[in-house]
Formats: sequence, structure tokens, C-alpha cells
Amino acid sequence: MVREIRIYIEGGGDSKDTKAFLRQGFSLFLRDLVLMARQRGIRWQIVTCGSRNSAFDAFRTAIRENPDSFNVLLVDSEAHVETTPWLHLRRRNEWDGGDLLDDHCQLMTQAMEAWFIADVETLADFYGAGFHRNSLPRNPNVEEIAKAQLEPSLRAATRATQKGEYHKIRHASKLLEIVNVNVVRRASRHCDRLFTILVAKMHGE
Repeated sequence: MVREIRIYIEGGGDSKDTKAFLRQGFSLFLRDLVLMARQRGIRWQIVTCGSRNSAFDAFRTAIRENPDSFNVLLVDSEAHVETTPWLHLRRRNEWDGGDLLDDHCQLMTQAMEAWFIADVETLADFYGAGFHRNSLPRNPNVEEIAKAQLEPSLRAATRATQKGEYHKIRHASKLLEIVNVNVVRRASRHCDRLFTILVAKMHGE
């Protein structure tokens, strides 16, 4: 069984405050895992890193400096995933995972916004009057929705609401706190994979 889990996540912008907001959002999105870690005496740390490259650099540093921890990289896939996670990132970003297992590499497919679109009911409740769900892609397999379509469709669906159109920095952390994790896991196999692997690690598998 692992004694510490450290997750290095793409996103949060460049400021300390916005990274903290996103870290809080992910902490609540992963609340069941956080509770399980606490119950088992496993240290837990989420690090929001800003840019994609910064996340990979921080992860690689953690592999060197915290070799006894289970270090995880969590980034957008930015495209449909047809291979193993590390091979996907090697082909797309020329990132080399070395001899690390694919368990260390986790993907938001094709971007975090797919997780929000998976739970349309929560989006509708959050944005309220003026929310146009018909502007969202109707593909129930949200991982097939191209990254280039995700944010524009969310902005179109939310433009007429009182909260205003979707904005990654202002809204993403709040949405992470309230989306139905089970709904997202059913719609996104890579999200389900993240939970499944971390639960297995905490059970010593």
C-alpha cells in the first residue's frame, strides 16, 4: 500500500490564488478518494501547476525527489486517445515517461470541460435561467467530443445566463466542486480509470 499520493495537474493559470481555487475544486471532485486516503493514513497532495509543460516538469521533479510516493500526472489528452496514456503523450508532446507504468499517467479526455458537459443537469442548475443545453454536443461519450468544440459550446450554452459565459478560471473550480462524479465516470472512461487506479493503490493492489 502506498503511503503518499501526489497529483500534479495541468491548469489554474499563472497566479497563486487561481491555482488554489482549482486545487480546491479538484479536492472536492476527488473527495471520496481524499476521505479514503485519510482513513488509511495515506498522505495526499494535489498540486495545480498552471501550464501543461509546468505540470510535466513538476511531475518529473517529484519522481526524482519523492520516489517513495505514488506520483501522478493529470493533464488534458488534447485529442482522442487511441493508445496507452504515455504513448499518447509521447506522440503528442514528445514527453517521455521512461520506465514509469501507465498508472502514473492520467488524462482528462480530451479536456476537463468534457467532464462538465457529461453532467448537463448540474450545468443547468449552476447557470440557471438562460442556459441553452441545445448548444452542447449531444454525444453521450464525451471523450469523443473534440477539444476544439468543448469550450466554445460551453460558452454558447451559458452566454445568456446571469453568471455569464463559461470562463475556465472563474467557473471551472466551482463546477468541479458540484458535478456528479458518478455521472462523469460513466461518461468518461479515463475519469473512471483515474478513480479506479487510485483506489487500487490505496488498497495495496
